[in-house]
Amino acid sequence: MDSLGLPCRRSDAMGASPRHIHLLGICGTGMAALAGILHEQGFVVTGSDEHVYPPMSTFLAGLGLAIREGYRPENLEPPPDLVVVGNVIRRENPEAQAVEARGLPRLSLPEALNRFLVNGRHSLVVAGTHGKTTTTALLAWLLYAAGLDPGFMVGGLSRNFASNYRVGAGPYVVLEGDEYDTAFFDKRPKLVHFQPRVAILTSVEFDHADIYPDLAAVCRAFRDWVAGLTPEATLLAWGDGPLVREVAASTPARRRFYGFGGENHWQAREVRPVTGGMAFRVWRGGERFGEFTAPLLGRHNVLNCLAALAALMELGLTPGVLKEGLSGFQGVKRRQEPVCGYQGILVLDDFAHHPTAVAATLEAVREGHPGRRLLAVFEPRTNTSRRQVFQADYARAFGAADMVFVREPPDLWKVPEGERFSSERLVQDLRARGQEAFYFPDTDGLLAGLLNTVRPGDVVLVMSNGDFDHLVPRLCAALGGTPE
Repeated sequence: MDSLGLPCRRSDAMGASPRHIHLLGICGTGMAALAGILHEQGFVVTGSDEHVYPPMSTFLAGLGLAIREGYRPENLEPPPDLVVVGNVIRRENPEAQAVEARGLPRLSLPEALNRFLVNGRHSLVVAGTHGKTTTTALLAWLLYAAGLDPGFMVGGLSRNFASNYRVGAGPYVVLEGDEYDTAFFDKRPKLVHFQPRVAILTSVEFDHADIYPDLAAVCRAFRDWVAGLTPEATLLAWGDGPLVREVAASTPARRRFYGFGGENHWQAREVRPVTGGMAFRVWRGGERFGEFTAPLLGRHNVLNCLAALAALMELGLTPGVLKEGLSGFQGVKRRQEPVCGYQGILVLDDFAHHPTAVAATLEAVREGHPGRRLLAVFEPRTNTSRRQVFQADYARAFGAADMVFVREPPDLWKVPEGERFSSERLVQDLRARGQEAFYFPDTDGLLAGLLNTVRPGDVVLVMSNGDFDHLVPRLCAALGGTPE
């Protein structure tokens, strides 16, 4: 029986060699990547979703995969050998109910990744509240640059590969370990399904308020994961974070801590900004190990790089190989991504939404563009940022910005009235701290206000985990900017 008392329909019921695999929620970032992986491996792939739109719809169309709009039992004709259920699918979904009623074998996304992508290879898994997408993409690139032909699946678009997945034929697979729940029939975090050879834990903070009631619940999720690692595995954890050290104490795996502090086994010292990135020296066990330059801005990205470098040096890669690979890393789309420029105005697109990520990103951009006016544009869109849990934290997160533009959270009606985040209050708090800040009820008004304010030489940093009503391309078009 599964966690909801339903009969299990796992892959052992489908035989050894499925041919036709159907994906429910195929347009999700991870599910679309799985569709590409399965298609590349020669499976017949079908899928269904609703409110289908680019970029995933065009990506899947480019693979020649037909997406069935809407969820209906008829989408299961002819009957697939296996159904993979994305975590966007709810128990009352009519197509999911038909899967259960017909007894079709089913897997969750992480189970499918284990079977069809990892498939006996050594995995490297990156988990944590912050930095996991960049660190995962960097690990994959460094392995590729070293000639090790890795597979990977990451929660963002790697600019080196112009993709968020790769099958590869080498001995390693790199995965982003998400702490969000697995599926309607398995409410455990996705990451607990992975058994890596090397695990990275970047940070532990409260997030995902729609599924975690408090920080203690988040800690339990990460603790369950590290406690399930094997003694043969290595856990690399951010040693400057007391909560991370507390969580890491639960693991039977070999532990190594990384960070800036002198008590860490892997340590970054002499960190300094350079043109287009950060330079730093790596020390291992108190001994100087190598000097590196990362084409990424910010001390938080130095930590991401240190985690990836340490993981691969634990696997035996040499500093020289890694130094050369690091210099060629192009980053991840929507992570401080330069989008367009016009008369010295630089527009950057970023995924930051948690207050810790907002603060770190702003500080990095400020350090990377000294002497320029920094305009922060923010959309509180996530299930957590639409709640008042971080109301005070956001007021402190924008300290590095010269001006702040905030819109009303979209779909605020989905949050109980007494729990809602207030963009107007954030602006009031920022003004009380001496910052120029402006509130807008919608994106159209914000865009107009931004265009009336921006001037040559400014850096405009747009932060949202969604499309922000296409604000970035609309801003670039209005400025007459050219792509960077």
